[in-house]
Amino acid sequence: AGLVTADGFDNLRALIDPKRRRGEGRFRAARPRHAAGRWALLAPARSELAEGAAAAGSSEARERADAFARQLLERWGVVFRDLVRRESLMPPWRDVLGALRRMEARGEVRGGRFVSGFVGEQFARPDAVELLRIVRRDGDREQVVRVAAADPLNLAGIVTPGPRVSALSGEVVELLPPSAALAGAAAS
Repeated sequence: AGLVTADGFDNLRALIDPKRRRGEGRFRAARPRHAAGRWALLAPARSELAEGAAAAGSSEARERADAFARQLLERWGVVFRDLVRRESLMPPWRDVLGALRRMEARGEVRGGRFVSGFVGEQFARPDAVELLRIVRRDGDREQVVRVAAADPLNLAGIVTPGPRVSALSGEVVELLPPSAALAGAAAS
């Protein structure tokens, strides 16, 4: 749980395994473990200092969520929960969602329904909203784009319809044309 630390694991193993504690075994393992080792408590006792540290930890988590939300907006332009499902180092979605809502309240991003077919809140950069409007208006200029399955743009089965294509498959994924993948930008 990360509450204590010690100078070795042998004493902890002796606490867990009764055979070690009694000294059953061969050679060096035949000696019973009696030394307690050096242990230290990592988490301070609940006090005003600990509560202040917890508040500082929450502000660090908030800053991390803000930075991650900005990174997602830079990468995708439009952010919603289904899109970021594959992100492995992402803070909890509730924290990122709070960061996106704060950014919307400050007028940095737009909230609305930008990509149809997905539930939940969606947030977009203002320039992405304009690009989505252009795609919706001029959707006739379609071209096929192919990417490697390992490419982060491989959203087959995640955002686009159809089966998922593993990044390890070595296949090439054909992306849907913009007008088919994005049903259109919100008018708001």
